[in-house]
Amino acid sequence: MATIQLDDERAARRLSETARAALGDPDSIVPTQFWRMLDDGRVQCEMCPRYCKLKEGGRGLCFVRARLDDQIVLTTYGRSSGFCVDPVEKKPLNHFLPGSAILSLGTAGCSLACNFCQNHDISRSREMDILQDRASPETVARAAAELGCRSVAFTYNDPTIFHEYAADIAEACHERGIRTVAVTAGYLTDWSRPAFFAGIDAANVDLKGFTDDFYKSVTKAALGPVLDTLVYLKAETDVWVEVTNLLIPGLNDMDREIDEMTTWFVEHLGPDTPLHFSAFRPDYRMRDRPPTRHDRLIRAYGIAKRNGIRHVYLGNVLDGARQSTYCHGCGEEVIGRTGYTIGRWHLDDAGHCLSCGTELSGIFDGPAGSWGARRQPVDLSAYAE
Repeated sequence: MATIQLDDERAARRLSETARAALGDPDSIVPTQFWRMLDDGRVQCEMCPRYCKLKEGGRGLCFVRARLDDQIVLTTYGRSSGFCVDPVEKKPLNHFLPGSAILSLGTAGCSLACNFCQNHDISRSREMDILQDRASPETVARAAAELGCRSVAFTYNDPTIFHEYAADIAEACHERGIRTVAVTAGYLTDWSRPAFFAGIDAANVDLKGFTDDFYKSVTKAALGPVLDTLVYLKAETDVWVEVTNLLIPGLNDMDREIDEMTTWFVEHLGPDTPLHFSAFRPDYRMRDRPPTRHDRLIRAYGIAKRNGIRHVYLGNVLDGARQSTYCHGCGEEVIGRTGYTIGRWHLDDAGHCLSCGTELSGIFDGPAGSWGARRQPVDLSAYAE
């Protein structure tokens, strides 16, 4: 089978207005790059390892990438399920511009199908009505700057599926000195991975479990590509990386699995990559499963620390001692946290411990921000030109 790549101008000419209208808002449809024409006439999307094979008018599992005029298009460019200013710690990122405000946005659909999804109204949506908010990349960047946000986060649903929109936002943001963050499951192909992360400054990758059986049965995906993404990010990019692992009772919280995962973690990602253990709360198709007990989180925290991970955090619970950051040189608490709020700050502007001078891993640029735990929905129409 041959790879077909069209530049945007040629591809745009091939998108008939009738076909555009059949897939939704014609103004939200743009060509994409990562696809192949198969010998049987179907077009194979290669943005994620599902490799959806589509006939004309068909949509991938993500719902937002579809076949139109013999190519794969994105159908939600410029449309969002909402914009909100959050603390960067909510992503979660604890070593990336701590205390700063971040403008968050998402669209609809997802490349995974997690039974426990806490944003299922967005990620599993098959209605374009959920995408009421519209904003050009330039509008997003302008709003972030005027709102005092130091970065923009692609979150709520996986940004890999709206790569073209995210990439244009990243370019507009970087022109204004604003950084970009991807909150992602890391489910990408070898072909699409470098392009997606080219415009990303920091990422929180959701490592949902550490067995193929868990990924297959609970997320309808595969573990291997996620591990490949993590290794790629650490070995071949300058993207700042933190990892989240949601502990679900009886499914991925066994000591042996946590031990194997954190051993792999240190070997491939290094001891300075932060790991967040997050508490499960019953939701979506897992409402009959109990929430994660606090003592189970503490046990996972201990295993990770014993295996050499220097910065381990607990999420979805109140545990100031295990949400704070400690110097690995002298043990001093250098960032004291309660939830998303920073109290104690014991670092210089470049991230060195004020007690012993040890450099903390991460992205630090000045003193801690003061955004706190606020969540502020934003209407971006006020920032459009």
